[in-house]
Amino acid sequence: MAAKSNTAQADDRTLVIVRVFDAPVNLVWQAWTQDEHLRKWSAPRGYAMVSSEGDLRAGGTWRACMRAPDGSELWLGGVYRELVENRLLVMTHYWDEENGRPGPETLVTVRFEDLGGRTRMTFEQAGFDSVPSRDGHAEGWNECFDILAAHLATLRR
Repeated sequence: MAAKSNTAQADDRTLVIVRVFDAPVNLVWQAWTQDEHLRKWSAPRGYAMVSSEGDLRAGGTWRACMRAPDGSELWLGGVYRELVENRLLVMTHYWDEENGRPGPETLVTVRFEDLGGRTRMTFEQAGFDSVPSRDGHAEGWNECFDILAAHLATLRR
């Protein structure tokens, strides 16, 4: 399943990635909102998503854990701000710091556009505290979206 990619930085604090997936919008939405799918694509290669849960409603929280190749665990989470099924997902995003407390928070907005059996996904993450943080997230997200495209292809067979 091919996924065209376009990565842009709107400014030093914002990351925008546009992908077109060869899958219907409801399937791409499910991949973003259902644990059974999230665990298969939402960590870069070499990492494993070992925990993912959330209360999928405005004001609901989400929490996940990625296991790194060295066995260390990276916890992350946030709060869902807005959800419009098959169209829009807005949530905060933070990584836990070493003390277990939430680190700097960013805002993730994912828009889904039905292209008649294909889906344009526009991903935006805003509020980075540095360019290196933004660029590191760009690399990680793009790798995850490559894995998402492959995952969606297995579901369409």
